[in-house]
Amino acid sequence: MIIRPRKKKKGFFPLLFLILFLILAGSFFLGLFIYCNTPVEKEGREVVVEVPGGATLLSASQLLADSGVIRSVRTFVFLAKLRGRADRIQAGELRFRTDMTPLEAMEVLSRGKAVTYQVTIPEGFNVSQVVSVLAARGLGDRDRFSDLARDAGFCQSLGVPAGTLEGFLFPDTYSWPKGLSEEEVLSQMVGHFKKVFTDEMKERAKELDMTELEMVTLASLIEKETGSPEERKLVSSVFHNRLRKGYRLQTDPSVIYGIENFDGNLTREHLKKDHPYNTYTRRGLPAGPIANPGEASLIAALYPAQTSFLYFVARGDGTHVFSSTLVEHNEAVRLFQLGGKR
Repeated sequence: MIIRPRKKKKGFFPLLFLILFLILAGSFFLGLFIYCNTPVEKEGREVVVEVPGGATLLSASQLLADSGVIRSVRTFVFLAKLRGRADRIQAGELRFRTDMTPLEAMEVLSRGKAVTYQVTIPEGFNVSQVVSVLAARGLGDRDRFSDLARDAGFCQSLGVPAGTLEGFLFPDTYSWPKGLSEEEVLSQMVGHFKKVFTDEMKERAKELDMTELEMVTLASLIEKETGSPEERKLVSSVFHNRLRKGYRLQTDPSVIYGIENFDGNLTREHLKKDHPYNTYTRRGLPAGPIANPGEASLIAALYPAQTSFLYFVARGDGTHVFSSTLVEHNEAVRLFQLGGKR
């Protein structure tokens, strides 16, 4: 009897390989499915994770793992790449929960809205005061803000017609997330100014034969001279009348702005010392804005009241007495500044 060797079944090993592959693939995707839908904790807590600007998917995922939001960094990164979210990382403070699934956490990381902080910049604050507020709220570095606000190149890139941002950091209440750069914060403030200072306002400035910078400078003087809404256009009329006649503006706030480390006591010596912001020694407007005016002061600068007033003096209650002649003004000074003494 002749014994012939059995022929090997050609399809056995490929079939075995396929079965093993399917088992492994099934196990992998089952594990991935379980990972995607299983939170770290059943009863979770809220976690705020600060994702810095420019963070990569890997670094952001590590922050989530460190905060207890996800278990596996590698699996989370793989999943994010699989879903096309690798380049969609939100910067700022993001709110997560430890009972979120990885898919929910990924949604927050890629599309979530960062926690914002309301910051109010009062009308009439100068650049130094604005910088102090921004730095105090943790929105950036004080020195960086200060340097940028006085960087002529940066100002030019924002379309500001001056070498500083003084006058163009619009005072308002803003909502900002942490993680923005100092450039972005200042750019948004200047952008807000540009929305308020419309093309119609620019045309009105031309009608008055004034540049945008001159108009903002005048508005800043009005802002610092009175906090009384009904007086803004009257103060504006005094400045316009004096400019038209070639009189010195003689406004104290501009002198103070030009004094380094002013101690709060304005003296005769201060009024006599010449500098680009001393409107007692120089005619016309000061070298530039002395503060950041609000919309009402901008409008007042553009549309002054029609008066013959050339002078005003503080009553001491936040309002002023306006006069058309020096005799009237001197009498008002005697009554309200000198206590009735000559």
